[in-house]
Amino acid sequence: MEIKRKKFQGVLNILSFNRHFYVWGMAMLTLIILSPYIFKWSDLLLWIIITAFIYGLFMPLIVSAIVYDFSGYYDFKWLNNLKKTDSKTNKIVNINAGFDETSFILKNNFPESDLKVFDFYNAKLHTEPAIIRARKVSLVYPNTQEIKSNTLPLEDNSIDIIFLLSAAHEIRLHEEKIQFLKECRRVCKPNGQVIMVEHLRDLTNFFAFSIGFTHFFSRKVWKSAFISAGFSEFTETKFTPFMSIFNSIP
Repeated sequence: MEIKRKKFQGVLNILSFNRHFYVWGMAMLTLIILSPYIFKWSDLLLWIIITAFIYGLFMPLIVSAIVYDFSGYYDFKWLNNLKKTDSKTNKIVNINAGFDETSFILKNNFPESDLKVFDFYNAKLHTEPAIIRARKVSLVYPNTQEIKSNTLPLEDNSIDIIFLLSAAHEIRLHEEKIQFLKECRRVCKPNGQVIMVEHLRDLTNFFAFSIGFTHFFSRKVWKSAFISAGFSEFTETKFTPFMSIFNSIP
């Protein structure tokens, strides 16, 4: 099955999944604009607050368009810059957190491979409205298995590539990250690799998402988790200023 993304699909997803945020944000912005009719305050302060609200509402949409709609992220051509990735790779795993936009595309890029898809979404832990809405519209790859983050139902040293595409940050506890990555390392072949794509909790993403950047984790946190899980190599490649691709070797 070939998945063709709509124009501005990334932006539409952000608006749809986070509509509660935008409804409240626009309501607050309207109240702020109307507030001078109720009480007087500094014009300068008023415009600073209005500008901050507009920035906070629309900058994430602009960045999402850059990353998800114009960068070629879903073309997966960036894989060509990573070693040991080719269309004949045999066994591939794609792990998501309840929202899967990539499995069908991965299968198209690796048509001869055996692709297994796992979903570690936990309704008790992952209660954010955005992920709940995303799950309702997510395409489910055939035979996708729901798992716990600390258990992959796979044999030792059996997988060539594990993809973690904008999903691993949903594992909030550091120790749980380590246990999850230990499982990834266990099932990887000695010459296999884990390819993780994530926004980072850094200055660039702060300017992009303001307080929302706290939903992500820093490079230091991820490096610590991978090293603690026993990986021997941890390299980073920037994919746009807002996204990092991590390539880890057991």
